Amino acid sequence: MSSPLTAELRTHIDSMLASGRRHLLGLVGAPGSGKSTIADALLEAYPGQVCVVPMDGYHLANSELARLGRADRKGAQDTFDSAGFVALLKRLRQQTADEIVYAPEFHREIEEAIAGAIAVDPRTPLIVTEGLYLLIDHGHWAQIRGQLDEIWYVDIDDALRYERLLARHMRYGRSREAAAAWIAHTDEPNARLVAATKGRADRVVVLPG
Repeated sequence: MSSPLTAELRTHIDSMLASGRRHLLGLVGAPGSGKSTIADALLEAYPGQVCVVPMDGYHLANSELARLGRADRKGAQDTFDSAGFVALLKRLRQQTADEIVYAPEFHREIEEAIAGAIAVDPRTPLIVTEGLYLLIDHGHWAQIRGQLDEIWYVDIDDALRYERLLARHMRYGRSREAAAAWIAHTDEPNARLVAATKGRADRVVVLPG
């Protein structure tokens, strides 16, 4: 598969890296849109210069979701520690030269986040974060925009996005019927919410089908 990074995007990232200061770049889009695909492409294209700290590391634990009665809506706005995520971005913005910042990482195979799994070196010039709610304008989410230098909205054909979501859910243990039900009742309502924030993005990146 060819890289999703066009020549224009590469030139833009090159200019960021040439500035001599740290940049924080956000990737936002509906579930299955390809945010991780672009993040992985940046890691591959700029080895040693990029660190990815996904918003998904701030999923509430399954036990807490069960206590709150939100387990069947995992992925919705109120199933994340949004304040914790904002605090991480602030730390990364203010990171000192002698400090390692540790971020959590979400593992789909166990459906839980692992604390301290991502070590962010203070010399890393480009920090990439990706998630659904980077452009939401209420609650703690509203503070994210001010912590990021740019936010790119990742877009893709909805039919392809659906097939990717279906395959992802089945890969991690759901039957086709259960996967389709989860998409209908959880992923798609979230997708509609995210799509409404598209106009606030700095750039729209359309992934090919």
